[in-house]
Amino acid sequence: MSAEKQIIHMDQDAFFVSVEVKKDSSLVGKPVIIGGSSDRGVVASCSYEARKFGVHSAMSSRMAKMLCPHAIFIRGNMDEYSKASHEITDILKDRVPLIEKASIDEHYIDMTGMDRFHSTEKYAHELRALVMRETGLPISFGLSVNKTVSKMATNECKPNGELNIIQPEVQNFLNPLSIRKIPGLGEKTFVKLSDMGIKKIYTLAQVHPEQMNFLLGKSGLSLLQKARGIDNSPVIPYSEQKSIGTQCTFNADSINIEMINNLLVAQVMDVAFQLREKKKLTACVTVTIRYANFETETRQMAIGYTSLDTVLIAAAKDLFKKMYNRRMLLRLVGVRLSNLVSGFEQIDLYSESQEQYSLVQALDKIRRRFGQDAVTRAAVMDIKL
Repeated sequence: MSAEKQIIHMDQDAFFVSVEVKKDSSLVGKPVIIGGSSDRGVVASCSYEARKFGVHSAMSSRMAKMLCPHAIFIRGNMDEYSKASHEITDILKDRVPLIEKASIDEHYIDMTGMDRFHSTEKYAHELRALVMRETGLPISFGLSVNKTVSKMATNECKPNGELNIIQPEVQNFLNPLSIRKIPGLGEKTFVKLSDMGIKKIYTLAQVHPEQMNFLLGKSGLSLLQKARGIDNSPVIPYSEQKSIGTQCTFNADSINIEMINNLLVAQVMDVAFQLREKKKLTACVTVTIRYANFETETRQMAIGYTSLDTVLIAAAKDLFKKMYNRRMLLRLVGVRLSNLVSGFEQIDLYSESQEQYSLVQALDKIRRRFGQDAVTRAAVMDIKL
């Protein structure tokens, strides 16, 4: 008989805001919004004090100002948030058997079987205390029998909380909650189920599987399982090597720097689109070059978590410029994005203009409809390899 799963979900409390509060204690207890303050800006994160006024992430800054006119807007710094995220991951990964970095500010930890040596709840408490002591940042955790319930437990005890939901208590914990609380349940599904009178998890859990399949297909069956406290998805081991990349070998060795830079742009646009389609962010860009004599060089750069072409193109070009200084013919160039985490919705809105973000969204929409090569930059259209 296999041991009952013990899954910890650790989540930073208003992460971006917490980093800013750590730098400036005068922000404690105030409604703080991370994001552009212009009417075209977007809220990337906000403090719990701002949330009391109805402000939430992805809301327009204009609406946020209307709801909370006395809020303090901070443009934000993704490099600082990324650094803090890496520090937290480093603290956790050396002290647990299996960890998944689910996003820039949350981790899943599989402690199954370890309770033979140590109370999992006590160990989670000690880990949480260690993170807060070492980083000065608040964090909460939920502990339960799978990823879905542990995440929902965390959400219920935030901010600055701890909650352990053991197997016999799972359904009682879930039943009174709104179906909105189920991870992955989108707005359209919420409206559809609400219109049918299904607003609480208790009601959803009673629906027959055939009816859910008819209403929402496979996603409906998955939703039903979650409402019943069932989730068999594994904790996926965290690895800095998780990556998306591409490379190109030239038909003839080349020293045409303009052409190679244009190729880099095309390659970055290709992998960045793949990144966004997977709803991922990257914190590391790697460029590889191979000379005509087959000697290969690789250089990488740590960046703030992002998936925007402009940031990634600039990093790739900078790496190539620093690396290629021998004036020898090249036969290959490649780009790889690594250290990936989920977090498309936390894209670096506040360091890039809203216009840039909107442009990326529009271009991606065209690519999905007409193919990945449907749009590109003019400079890369006539590349001859």
